[in-house]
Amino acid sequence: MRRVAALCAALLLLAGCGWGGAEADEGRLPGAPTGVTAAAGSATSVHVMWSAVSAADGIDGYEVYRGTTKVRDVPGSEHMVDVSRLRPSTSYVFTVRARDTAGRLGPPSREVRATTPAATRADASAPTRPGRVTGRVVGGRAVQLSWSAASDDVGVVSYDVHQGGTKIHSVGGNQTATVVTGLRPGVRYSFTVRARDAADNVSPASAVVRLTTASGTDDGRGTAPTDFRAATRRADDGAYYFDLSWVPPRADGVVTEYQIRLDGRPATSLVYGGTAPTGRATYSFYAGREAGAVHRLRVRARLPDGTWGGWSPERSVTTGAGP
Repeated sequence: MRRVAALCAALLLLAGCGWGGAEADEGRLPGAPTGVTAAAGSATSVHVMWSAVSAADGIDGYEVYRGTTKVRDVPGSEHMVDVSRLRPSTSYVFTVRARDTAGRLGPPSREVRATTPAATRADASAPTRPGRVTGRVVGGRAVQLSWSAASDDVGVVSYDVHQGGTKIHSVGGNQTATVVTGLRPGVRYSFTVRARDAADNVSPASAVVRLTTASGTDDGRGTAPTDFRAATRRADDGAYYFDLSWVPPRADGVVTEYQIRLDGRPATSLVYGGTAPTGRATYSFYAGREAGAVHRLRVRARLPDGTWGGWSPERSVTTGAGP
């Protein structure tokens, strides 16, 4: 009986250790990719992008899913892919998962949707090349490009941005500007833009734009909201609230999502479901009931290409003390 009891105790101990080990492994899984976007590139392709994921053991690659079906494996150094062989006039749902060097898969990203345009009649004519391409440096890790629209006998569905000979970005055919992020400080880059129609005909490359990112360290403030202001007020019920305002960063479209950091930690996210402000934005949220409490606040924007911009300068406020 003693041997049976000892064996049972050992089995229970092993079971407990196994459960604890699984929890520990789960804690080391890569996070879910953020900033995921999807946009139709043609009647039969969708361009999917996401922000890089960090992990203790490093990221080996990403898996891209259409619905529940894995459609592409992407190396860990890349954060975009064109999913092809799709049907025209069809809505698709995509998610992305990160895989670390130990082979562990993280949770899926949020779902993003894209609808391919209708197929066109037999079309062998490529769009004209985009014109008047210009660019500006946005700190050490981003540049902004803009161009004049290309023309096509049917219509331009998307624009592809190339760095050297490599496609690095894509935007919808209704856009004529974009912010390219994830660059390195103090590096000279060459960019061109090509237009694409629904039949996957691609235009000649635009003129080359050469830009050198700012040298030294860069915290991304070139893509951050500007003129950030913070104050507190006391409501009729005696509670205090934060009153924030800022000017959206210069980007290639309207910014619809912001993240607010309070005392060094994420506090809340703000997503505009309707018309997002293009001028000064405002937001208020609960601060507590304690008077004389000192707090630090910052805000950043999710840029139209799905990546997060830099944090605004930090502001300190004290409840009950006004601005």
